[in-house]
Amino acid sequence: MQLLGIDFGTKNIGLAKAQTDVRVVLPFGVIHVTDTSKAQRELAQLIVRERIDKIIVGLPFGLDGSENANTKKIRDFISDFETQIKIPVEFISEIFSSQAGDRMGAGVSRDEKAAMIILQDYFDRKS
Repeated sequence: MQLLGIDFGTKNIGLAKAQTDVRVVLPFGVIHVTDTSKAQRELAQLIVRERIDKIIVGLPFGLDGSENANTKKIRDFISDFETQIKIPVEFISEIFSSQAGDRMGAGVSRDEKAAMIILQDYFDRKS
């Protein structure tokens, strides 16, 4: 099964990809968000082209576990987006994934690193 990890930001959407049988998470690019509809179309095309079976989206919560404005933006984006795709979407809690990405080595963008951490967390929780 092909998984796509998403770190949603207001300027960039970081992407990571993995296969469930191998469980090696790789960076997979960034979608620049200049227009929400355009970003959704680009993401939908990528999902079809890469034969993605499931999407894992990081949801930021406050330190007290409460939802915030960013959480709502992500839920709204995905809710609108789900009408364009026919694959499952799973949300997982993510706190400080971008900051954790900053501590990783160089070579890929901060957004991709955050998506990699989200997808790795998904695997870790399934183990």
